Amino acid sequence: MNFKLFPSKDATIYSKLPYLNSGLDEILELSPQSNELITTGNNTTPRFAETSRTLIQFPSESIQSIIDNKVSGSVWRAYLKLYLAHASNIPADFAIQCYPVSLSWDMGTGRYSNVTQSVDGVSWYYNTLTTLWPTSSFASGTTSSFSGSNGGGGTWYTASVASQSFDYISPKDIELDVTNIVNQWYSGSVVNNGFILKQASEFLTSSFFDFKFFSMDTHTIYPPQLEFRWYDQTFVTGSLTIASSDKIVLTLADNKGKYQEGSVQRFRINVRDKYPARQFLTSSVYLTNKLLPSMSYWALKDLHTEEVVIDFDTGSTTISSDGTSSFFDFDTTGIQPERNYKFLIKTIIGSQTLIYDDNYLFKVIR
Repeated sequence: MNFKLFPSKDATIYSKLPYLNSGLDEILELSPQSNELITTGNNTTPRFAETSRTLIQFPSESIQSIIDNKVSGSVWRAYLKLYLAHASNIPADFAIQCYPVSLSWDMGTGRYSNVTQSVDGVSWYYNTLTTLWPTSSFASGTTSSFSGSNGGGGTWYTASVASQSFDYISPKDIELDVTNIVNQWYSGSVVNNGFILKQASEFLTSSFFDFKFFSMDTHTIYPPQLEFRWYDQTFVTGSLTIASSDKIVLTLADNKGKYQEGSVQRFRINVRDKYPARQFLTSSVYLTNKLLPSMSYWALKDLHTEEVVIDFDTGSTTISSDGTSSFFDFDTTGIQPERNYKFLIKTIIGSQTLIYDDNYLFKVIR
């Protein structure tokens, strides 16, 4: 099963503008420092660009509640997801690192484009309005990194790091497995001050590249998310048989079409043979229900954008059965309301992988 949690605050900090607060920006940035040489005619000059890092925090109470009341003892994973808004000068390969922040910070109300810089929140130099990020004598188990005399840029715990590597052709959305970090917050061994994300080689590159992601203040359907996933399949066949042919028809039983945001819905799947064998019965053979095999999964798409909101996953989107029908439970919390969605069903029968995209449509409403 999946559960999505949205941030309580986020911001980008910039080494080139060390006092700037960007807490209300619609964009989060990740870029390395550059000393690229620009040649114009006979003149060669360096172009210096800022290092930018992203801070993002999710509410501790919600994390505790999800682990205590939702996953309830199951084996779970947590993933930090950010959606790409724009990228420029993409290198052949690079990596992003994510650490737990070691000090509290204020989001602030600034924007990068403000004519007068706002300084009421986190920046490269300051974690709060009046408190500087440490540049030496770090607390045990924590560190920072910066180039030259431009100290600041946050501090973080070194014991846990999540990283994601990219090559030139890979999708550039961020999906980091941050289970170990979230577990430390839950256990209380580390205080939840959020994540800090940075380029892995931000002071070693000789070319400028920039990645922009949607922030929690975006006016799109792509805010950052902390996604919990856990395995919840049960498989009871009862008197029903499991479909063994790819010639089957799938329908969602009693699909109401509209579901309240924050509710948990059980979707049942009717499975019947497309060409049932002729039998002499008093009822129609087309009413005989079967089950999908245990290796069956669901996925969720946004109907308008065709964006995969929840992808097929062998751990968290498995389809169960209870002897009455195949089914799966779906939590609408964290799904953008007032939008139309559709389910896709994937099943493996024998050596064949089948995907059914037959307009299993519904809407999440407020």
